[in-house]
Amino acid sequence: MGLGRDRPVETAEEQLIGPLLLARGTIDRSSAMRTDEGWLERAWSDPATRVLVIDDGHTLVRRSGDEVHAVLYPPAEAPPGTRYLLGVEDGVAYFAVAAPLPGSSKGEVNGRVTVPMSLAETPEGLTVAAGLRQVGGLLGDREAGLLVHAVALDAWHSTHEFCPRCGARTTVQAGGHVRVCPQDASQHFPRVDPAVIMLIRDEADRCLLARGPSWPQGRLSILAGFVEPGESLEAAVVREVAEEVGIVVANPRYLGSQPWPFPRSLMLGFFAEALTTTLTPDFDEIAEARWYSRQELTEALESGELRLPPPVSIARRLIETWYGGELVGDW
Repeated sequence: MGLGRDRPVETAEEQLIGPLLLARGTIDRSSAMRTDEGWLERAWSDPATRVLVIDDGHTLVRRSGDEVHAVLYPPAEAPPGTRYLLGVEDGVAYFAVAAPLPGSSKGEVNGRVTVPMSLAETPEGLTVAAGLRQVGGLLGDREAGLLVHAVALDAWHSTHEFCPRCGARTTVQAGGHVRVCPQDASQHFPRVDPAVIMLIRDEADRCLLARGPSWPQGRLSILAGFVEPGESLEAAVVREVAEEVGIVVANPRYLGSQPWPFPRSLMLGFFAEALTTTLTPDFDEIAEARWYSRQELTEALESGELRLPPPVSIARRLIETWYGGELVGDW
């Protein structure tokens, strides 16, 4: 039988792998307004404007019933810091400000340790600090999109304060989407690093999972790697798989993409077919790799032997698309 032939899941593979939880968003990014200084000042002065405070990839969130919401401030209540225009929706402008989180001190907010791994036990109404990995899948579409945008911008700004040409300190312009060198007038734009992430299947329709050397035992995912200069996405899939586990793959098929701002990646998801199956991992990058049938994967998850990436990741969506349904548990 050919790869995946006569299986209902093939129909799903022809569609985008959804939902991609960090690829959501509802607001207009309003790029035309970024260079209009007058409009930016008027928007900042508008009490209806809302501001997301971002601090090292974290923001404040609050649980309300079964929902989790980001804490958004009117400009008058936002702390001072570098401003990023995130966009406009229904006449309301949204900004992010890079600043220490209000009320936080030494990793605590309102007396609670920040970044809870689960908000399920957080008392309702309590404000806590959390990052995208914790709440990216819990926020609504608008707030998830705002947080991804803000985290990505802030990560870039934090490492690009100086001009790569002359070393002068650059200034922030265009609503936080450009840095300009005052010495040579060069413009520098937020960097995005494309990375391919691929689910590899063999002729028996088994899925290849692997573990990085720094990961704990039992934590497995699919293969991924950065696209090199002058390389197509499809060529990167073939090269990375050969380098990491020593097998030959063909027919890379694009299924969808998701921003992964840790710090600045764009993950481009593929399926590909294995032409060889003998695994020879590069142990500098891969501690272990093995093939799983659906039954073997189910049994390994139920026993606790194996843990998969969280639902917020595109890796999880690719695995579940191959599997044909939702899977339980995560890292």
